[in-house]
Amino acid sequence: MDVCLSYSYHMDDEIAKFIKRVNPPRVVIDNEVCKNVTVIKVDSANKHGILLEVVQVLTDLNLTIKKAYISSDGGWFMDVFNVTDQDGNKVTDEIVLDYIRKSLGPDDSSCYSPRSTIGVKQSVDFTVIELTGTDRPGLLSELCAVLTDLQCNVVNAEIWTHRAKAAAVLQVTDEETCAAVTDPERLSQIRKLLGYVLTGGSRSRRSREPKTTVSSSLDETYADRKLHQLMFADRDYDEWENRIGDDDEDKSGRVIPDVDVSNLHDLDYSVVMIKCKDRPKLLFDTVFTLTDMKYVVSHASIDAEGPEAYQEYYIRHTDGSPVKSEAERQRVIKCLKAAIQRRVSEGLKLELCTSDRVGLLSDVTRIFRENSLTVTRAEVKTKGGKALNTFYVKDASGYQVDAKTIDAIRQVIGQTILQVKGGNTEVKPCTQESQTGFLFGVFKSRSFVNFGLIRS
Repeated sequence: MDVCLSYSYHMDDEIAKFIKRVNPPRVVIDNEVCKNVTVIKVDSANKHGILLEVVQVLTDLNLTIKKAYISSDGGWFMDVFNVTDQDGNKVTDEIVLDYIRKSLGPDDSSCYSPRSTIGVKQSVDFTVIELTGTDRPGLLSELCAVLTDLQCNVVNAEIWTHRAKAAAVLQVTDEETCAAVTDPERLSQIRKLLGYVLTGGSRSRRSREPKTTVSSSLDETYADRKLHQLMFADRDYDEWENRIGDDDEDKSGRVIPDVDVSNLHDLDYSVVMIKCKDRPKLLFDTVFTLTDMKYVVSHASIDAEGPEAYQEYYIRHTDGSPVKSEAERQRVIKCLKAAIQRRVSEGLKLELCTSDRVGLLSDVTRIFRENSLTVTRAEVKTKGGKALNTFYVKDASGYQVDAKTIDAIRQVIGQTILQVKGGNTEVKPCTQESQTGFLFGVFKSRSFVNFGLIRS
């Protein structure tokens, strides 16, 4: 049986390569046909997940997708994307254009197979830590303090919070070796102590068990894909059931996206209609969610030329059937709403650039906490020994961030190290529920001595 299965996998790979040789992907980039956008056309043999692959490449290059037309019903995949760079201009950088051609065209050495995982990289330079749990004040500050005490340096991290849920993907290295932590006993200790911190806050009866996964990073999934999966597994989308009334805002004052799902019985399609405020990576978030939920996008039309984005998808299950019940329809709606909201950037954007060191993230989050700031989202990167961190912060009261508070923080951290990158700092007052839903809280962190984690 094992031999037959191996032979079957081998044949699948060979068939995929044969199809690619007979029908090689074709990528056409046109900077002449439209006045203000670059037009990218992708034609290739169809396969499940190909739309996500294309959107991932464009998203990773920080390109803005203004319009898109997708058709992949049957054996062929045809997409047209109108894109600009981050400044709203045509894409003219030949290095970027050449990367698109090689990544999506016939020169791409990767070939789809049932065993391949979309978005997986190979690396042995760091250890990946995945965390999910109930959000509470000071949580990330405590987690980073524990990692510092364990002589682990956070080199990259992506942290999201959404409706009393927190999820994080951290990449850490050993302080001495600057490489991945591979010792099984030490990995077990990291998992155990971080688990203690995640369960340290009081949890309601409805809250789910926190999750801590620590692994030597032979397989590194894209952080944004993993964060969506972690939030989905923690059922953050169930929180939409607590919405009261038919207004356009949730309890924290955020505008709720308009999502509807209906069936075209004559054509055996389900039609997904989305209307919401446009933002970077919006298309990736919705396409990934549908793909991860095992739906196939047969046709789609995307319009994001204005402040609002309009997305229309014609979908089926991977087995060819449309949405089958009202319960499934409501689940798709809730999951898409949650996926759209998870990455929403609320508050004042702060960027930190300085030499990296062990404990830097722990120190920064502690300073934020002690100055009554909360962080709604964070992205931590390390390049060439430099820490490049982005934080979105709000005042604990939910009102405008006090300029004096920002000035005081910048004096402590360094005026040239911490920069304010603009954005509207005025937000609506938070309800009692939303005031407790913070990753970086305003209170002193729970004493680690109680857990026996950090020296007194």
